[in-house]
Amino acid sequence: MTEATVRTDWTRAEIAALFDLPFTELVFRAAEVHRAHHVAGEVQLSTLLSIKTGGCPEDCGYCSQSVHADSGVKATRLMDVQAVLQAAAQAKDHGSTRFCMGAAWRNPKDRDMDKVAAMVAGVKAMGLETCMTLGMLEPHQARRLADAGLDYYNHNIDTAPERYDAVITTRSFADRLQTLETVRAAGINVCCGGIVGMGESREDRVGFVHALATMEQHPESVPVNALVPVKGTVLGDMLADTPMAKIDDIEFVRTVAVARITMPNSMVRLSAGRESMGEACQALCFLAGANSIFTGDKLLTAANAGDDKDAAMLARLGIVPMLAARVCEPAE
Repeated sequence: MTEATVRTDWTRAEIAALFDLPFTELVFRAAEVHRAHHVAGEVQLSTLLSIKTGGCPEDCGYCSQSVHADSGVKATRLMDVQAVLQAAAQAKDHGSTRFCMGAAWRNPKDRDMDKVAAMVAGVKAMGLETCMTLGMLEPHQARRLADAGLDYYNHNIDTAPERYDAVITTRSFADRLQTLETVRAAGINVCCGGIVGMGESREDRVGFVHALATMEQHPESVPVNALVPVKGTVLGDMLADTPMAKIDDIEFVRTVAVARITMPNSMVRLSAGRESMGEACQALCFLAGANSIFTGDKLLTAANAGDDKDAAMLARLGIVPMLAARVCEPAE
């Protein structure tokens, strides 16, 4: 497959037709696309660190860090730069080539930008790929991050546009898109995906992929998360009452496969939710085009498979970690 075949004009009907394919046919097609655009049999190891936990004023129904949740997560201050750099060095020692930093903010304050920029510059100097998620950004803040050397900015759309208000009410889908435009304008690569298993329908998952795959430029990084239900959050409590709303493994793999087919050049990141997935499910995700995982014991506040467990799984599957960061050059 050549660059000319990368499309941004996918219709919902076309994406729905992909979801409806026989499972083995869909995974086979996704594997073909993956091999045409990426090295088969290798996965990027990424590490995610919460640099400022809890106390977020947003009401995201899935999030344990929201002040609206009764999850027991305590708010903390922004970490010291040196502590973040020590965590990054440890992640690199364990094989990660990408280091992601997340702060539970609606948007960063200008007074914090010096510290945040120092974190980016320090991690970048280690030879790691850098990513941050800080909430909504103003143009001057995005430029500051770009000047510090930030490779990716994560800002997920979370779900389909028409279902967004059922998940979050404190900001709009348009707000999300505006931040992505701000990041692009600053010359930073976009990391943008969402969460499945929030009680949505397949039609909603079609809308979610469609929103990403029809962006003027596909996100260079597309995290696909399975909801980790946390007691005390709106969605965590809802799933406790209606467990059938949780997405099954086959449907999750379908979502990964459709993301790979529609966004062939993107890194498709198998993100939150792996702790509850068996190795067979994860192996199918890799076959269907996922080529990055978050490793380590924790993702922000949720448990995650540890380094040793991941290393053992990848060894059994014959999958090797990427040996170096491969940062996309954003389009002019």
